[in-house]
Amino acid sequence: MMAIKQTAGRTQLGDFAPEFARLNDDVLFGEVWSRENALSLRDRSLVTVVALVAQGITDNSLRYHLETARKNGITKTEIAEILTHAAFYMGWPKAWAAFTLARDVWSEPECADDAFARYANSMIFPVGAPNDAYARYFSGKSYLAPLSTEQIPIHNVTFAPGCRNNWHIHHAEKGGGQVLVCVAGRGYYQEEDRPVRELYPGDVVNIPVNVKHWHGAVKDSYFSHLAIGVPGEKTSNEWCEPVSDEEYENLK
Repeated sequence: MMAIKQTAGRTQLGDFAPEFARLNDDVLFGEVWSRENALSLRDRSLVTVVALVAQGITDNSLRYHLETARKNGITKTEIAEILTHAAFYMGWPKAWAAFTLARDVWSEPECADDAFARYANSMIFPVGAPNDAYARYFSGKSYLAPLSTEQIPIHNVTFAPGCRNNWHIHHAEKGGGQVLVCVAGRGYYQEEDRPVRELYPGDVVNIPVNVKHWHGAVKDSYFSHLAIGVPGEKTSNEWCEPVSDEEYENLK
């Protein structure tokens, strides 16, 4: 989980109450919200929303935390059930007031940044940084997070909707190849002259050496897989031509 960067305290109260602003930005959000322990960002959003509504707080602070809850992966169905359940314990009028804000928040179109944040927060593995070093071998935006660089290299690779890598080949004189473990979203894998395979979390792909192939996301979903390099002798990677838009658009 990435550290939360908050500036609202200093922006709104930095001149008037600098210590309160520091505690808000650096401690509450910078430390408490960013603790990498038993609670995910989604869990923290759920707890915070219920705590605020239980106190009858339905101002801009609740709206902010409802918007954050949506970004952190809480769906419209879930927030409706959360507030309905909590209403029996915190009071019916408080739930009514919260529903008015929640309905507005979940009716707003989701921007690309919010969709990406929601997807990233749904995974146990980090998304990582933009995959700039290999961007020339990808059609679309991708991200790379090194998980293990010793013994066996393991990377979490994330593809934005519609992104795919070029056709490529893993060469080796002995051993080698690659294993993909799908961890989130929906994607594709295809070997040359073979039908495409649609991938879901939990699927495993064993990629043999010297086989031309590509993999990436479907058109309407992010996709992440762990890429595990199989040790071998005299291994190399050969990047080939991109998967054309026509090839990709015709996938079924």
